[in-house]
Amino acid sequence: MTHTLPDNSPPIESRSADPEGPRTRATKPVPQWRRGARPYLLALPALLLTVGILYPFGVGAFYSVLNYGAANPTPDFVGLDNFSSILGDQQFWTSVRVTMMFALLATGVETVLGVGIALLLNRASLVGRIFEKVLIMPLMIAPVIAGVIWSLMYNSQFGVLNYVLGLGNSVDWLSADNALWSVILVDIWIFTPFVAILVLAGLRSLPKEPFEASDVDGAGWWFRLRTLQLPMLWPYILVAVIFRFMDNLKIFDHVYVLTAGGPGLATRTLQIGAYEDSIINLDYSRGSAYMFVLWVIVFITARFLVSALGKAQRRAAGSEG
Repeated sequence: MTHTLPDNSPPIESRSADPEGPRTRATKPVPQWRRGARPYLLALPALLLTVGILYPFGVGAFYSVLNYGAANPTPDFVGLDNFSSILGDQQFWTSVRVTMMFALLATGVETVLGVGIALLLNRASLVGRIFEKVLIMPLMIAPVIAGVIWSLMYNSQFGVLNYVLGLGNSVDWLSADNALWSVILVDIWIFTPFVAILVLAGLRSLPKEPFEASDVDGAGWWFRLRTLQLPMLWPYILVAVIFRFMDNLKIFDHVYVLTAGGPGLATRTLQIGAYEDSIINLDYSRGSAYMFVLWVIVFITARFLVSALGKAQRRAAGSEG
């Protein structure tokens, strides 16, 4: 004989959901002043960055039209006299020539070597993956420290470079004839990995469909490189060129450590000229005028390169489509 326990549960109707729905906690309204201040708070970092950029530029532009320095501690307005003095100085034009030669040669060689290394590393292999890690080591060294290391290697008396090449003491790498090429070589050693890594990242982000189609058609590596890879890589290559060319126009650190702008004027860049006028000679107005001229050169070059980058991006988008 079985016994059924009484059902003490409430009727189904009593367990039904609350007709008013789940209760939610009431939220306090955001004060009007907080809603109005939020856009300004979000824009504050950009504003501080802009002020941090424009303030030194404005002070430099102001000093460039004054006669102000250790010899004249009371600033006098002289207008464009500092610029006319610089433009009539042969040392300035030598600095322009050295700076442009350095920027063009260093950027050109770094770009060619960087693209070539990236194409080699793009082949998946254990050796390639290991070499990728080794490749970035020069980038981890500060340019000033790299300048000290290479100055010891270049030393004609006890430098390791002459010893390894079996040249004895016959080559002075930092002489007037060789100094510019030597400092360019140091820049290439430091920053070629930067170009290679950037282009390698671009290679690995390219769509695979065009290359698979070229494999089906039996295209060779040269055809793929010339008609597919390089056209689609142009935006990445130009980004690397922009970064390196802009940086090389304002080169200072390892060049100054290696040669201090010498011998004579052999490696005197615009940055070194500005440093000598403003810091060594304490002529702040002339040094500011130097920097303002360099800014004009960098601005014009940047506009040209960014315009070329936009055209390359449009062409790459068309080739991918």
